[in-house]
Amino acid sequence: MNIILAPVITEKSESLKSNNVYVFKVSPKANKTQIKNEIEKHFNVKVVNVNTVNAVQKKRRVGRYTGTTTAYKKAYVKLAEGSSIEY
Repeated sequence: MNIILAPVITEKSESLKSNNVYVFKVSPKANKTQIKNEIEKHFNVKVVNVNTVNAVQKKRRVGRYTGTTTAYKKAYVKLAEGSSIEY
């Protein structure tokens, strides 16, 4: 199962890097322990804390056509002091 799907690169996530917090889009079925283990194995860092958020679908409209964005899960990963991730 692919747990880490992509990093989330927004203004908010970039400002969180100063606090050593990184944001990733993860599999909706992944739990916090699986996310922690995958981040530590893949990036060779020490994870202190993981918080997850289920981002819900939002209605979007283009002209007269309506639709929804896809729902996904985000993980806020706090790293130990002195650790960092480059992507």
